[in-house]
Amino acid sequence: MATIARLAREGKAEVPVYALGADRRVDTRTLDLTRSPLFVAEGIFAAEIVEECRREGVLAGAYALRRPRGATFLRRLARDLAEQRKAPRVLLHRGLTLLRSEPAVLRRQVGLGAEAARAGVVLRRVARMVTDHPGTTTVQPRHCPTPNA
Repeated sequence: MATIARLAREGKAEVPVYALGADRRVDTRTLDLTRSPLFVAEGIFAAEIVEECRREGVLAGAYALRRPRGATFLRRLARDLAEQRKAPRVLLHRGLTLLRSEPAVLRRQVGLGAEAARAGVVLRRVARMVTDHPGTTTVQPRHCPTPNA
C-alpha cells in the first residue's frame, strides 16, 4: 500500500519483480510514472486494498472484470503454456480449478469494493480519466458505485 501511495503522490517508487514460474519475488526496480496521468494496479489481490486506497485518497476507480469464463480459461491456459510457467498437466488442473472458482472470486472482489464491469466499460472509463486530466501526475479519486449484487 505504501508503494501505491508513493506512486500516486510522487510518480516514482521501487516495485517488486516476480518470477511467476517460481512463485516468488526475485528483484526490485524503479517504476517512474511521473509523465503518466494515472496508473493501473491489477491482479487477483488488487481488491484487497480498495478500501485502503479510498481512505488514502489515491483511488480513481476499482473494477473486477466480468468476462466469459470459458474464454478466460482458454486465454489463461494458452498464456501459461506459451510461457512454460509449469507443467501442462498442472496448468490444466489449475485452470479448471480457477474456472470453477471464478464466480466466487468476482463476488468477493465486489464485496471488497470493486465494481464488476466488462473490459470495454473499464477501458472507456480509464480513457476518460486520462483525457479529463491531461498532463497531471495523479487523478482525483472518483466515487465508484458498487452495483447491486
